[in-house]
Amino acid sequence: MEMECSHSKMSSILLLDQATGQASKFKARKHSKRRVKEGALVSQRTESDPEKDGDLKTQIDKLWQEVNSLKEMQALQTVCLRGTKIHKKCYLASEGAKHFHEANEDCIAKGGTLAIPRDNDETNSLRDYGKKSLPGVADFWLGITDMVNEGKFVDVNGMALNYFNWDRSQPNGGKRENCVLFSQSSQGKWGDEVCRTVKRYICEFLIP
Repeated sequence: MEMECSHSKMSSILLLDQATGQASKFKARKHSKRRVKEGALVSQRTESDPEKDGDLKTQIDKLWQEVNSLKEMQALQTVCLRGTKIHKKCYLASEGAKHFHEANEDCIAKGGTLAIPRDNDETNSLRDYGKKSLPGVADFWLGITDMVNEGKFVDVNGMALNYFNWDRSQPNGGKRENCVLFSQSSQGKWGDEVCRTVKRYICEFLIP
């Protein structure tokens, strides 16, 4: 009788162990599936959306363009304060003398070009500013040259000119004189000159 009772208890313990083991395995599988699902959700969250990335990059590029534009405007305002604002241009006289190429490079580095009068009004304005900012200077460089094609004078950007203000008998330097001067003594008339000649100059900046 005791042996039967003991055998029955052993059977119950084995069944309980099996049931507990199965329950543990089920829980482990359930946890494993949950971890897989959670991992998949995290992966979905962290995966980049090409369209959203593209939109963000576009917004950042646009912001940089706006920042650079503001910087340019600020620099232009500084130039206008130091020089003078006339019509849709600002002029700034040089502090020293340079040959044509160095003068043009200096103006470009500041964000402009050598001055290029486009009509009589600009010629008169440039003449008045030159007298005030470069007292005693007889002439200064303009952003005009025929270095590329002899006899065909264009601006420093290579664009054709619609306005010329040559002095009498000018230009007369042939292939030797390929750069243009603004003559104060001739009331703003132009003359050609050797580009290696050291002269004062005025930079111009277009106002948007």
